[in-house]
Amino acid sequence: MQTDTSYLGFRLPHPFIAGASPFGYYLDTVKRLEDAGWSAVVLHSLFVEDITGCAPTLTSGVAAGGGRGEPPLSVSAADPYPQRPDEYAEHVSRVKQAVRIPVIGSLNGTSTESWIQFARVIQQAGADALEMNLYEVVTDLDVSGTAVEERLCGIVTELKRGLTIPLAVKLSPFFAAFGNVARQLDRAGANALVLFNRFYQPDIDVKTTLALPHVVLSSSDELLLRLRWLAILYGRVRPALAVTGGVAVPDDGIKAILAGADAVQMTSALLRHGTAYVATMRRGLEEWMQVHEVPTLDLMRGLSSLQRTGEPSTFERASYIAALQSWMRHDG
Repeated sequence: MQTDTSYLGFRLPHPFIAGASPFGYYLDTVKRLEDAGWSAVVLHSLFVEDITGCAPTLTSGVAAGGGRGEPPLSVSAADPYPQRPDEYAEHVSRVKQAVRIPVIGSLNGTSTESWIQFARVIQQAGADALEMNLYEVVTDLDVSGTAVEERLCGIVTELKRGLTIPLAVKLSPFFAAFGNVARQLDRAGANALVLFNRFYQPDIDVKTTLALPHVVLSSSDELLLRLRWLAILYGRVRPALAVTGGVAVPDDGIKAILAGADAVQMTSALLRHGTAYVATMRRGLEEWMQVHEVPTLDLMRGLSSLQRTGEPSTFERASYIAALQSWMRHDG
């Protein structure tokens, strides 16, 4: 079975990429990712707040269980890792010299100037590609959805003018017409769309009335929204499509590819099971392809997409009605 795929201009042996996680903080853990067989790695994001020294205070850490024979990875908020531009650039450079798999830098900016300035820093450090990590909740009630979309596409346009490496845009699903946003980003020159960023919702401490950070690893339940938009966009926009969030078991990765994904980023499963879990994902994919007699990933991709239907909007509404009716039958 041929499981190779193309993503951001790279021909990868399989679609499973190590998403941004604490495994990207250190050179030795990135090497462990390569040794385990991940096809590429997305490093943790460089945040503008880290650059300006105004980073929010974290009060909880992340503990990741290692795989069999592998030490667990424990990262607390106090652990040092590359935060400032010079440190991040040095880390990217060292990682690039140490591994052969594609290394994708990540940046979360605020102003257009910060996006452009620090994107160039990451490119000059030797990153093979850049992931634009959009994590922003607009709290200004006077800012319209149109203004948000125009700003986003404007930043992508400017980044493409100043960069020579491929650019992936990691998005949230919270747009009134996400398909149109995807098309605008296509026209702006994005090389890939990553669906979707997870917004960590704060909880409230009823004793102190203060907001509390609430970090929960993703589960398969979160995949459905991503499958829907992969299936809608497949074959209708130029950028490659990657999924992130909700890929917990091999069947999740298979579903993502059937919906139209070129690449499958994994973070929560990596933190739960350790670096060796990529072998489980690859084995599950290969077994499915063998059973269903699909010799290549290119032939498998998009088999369950809306491109297979004559009228996508009709398909969407029919699926909605069928879902409601299934509950009615269950109640009866």
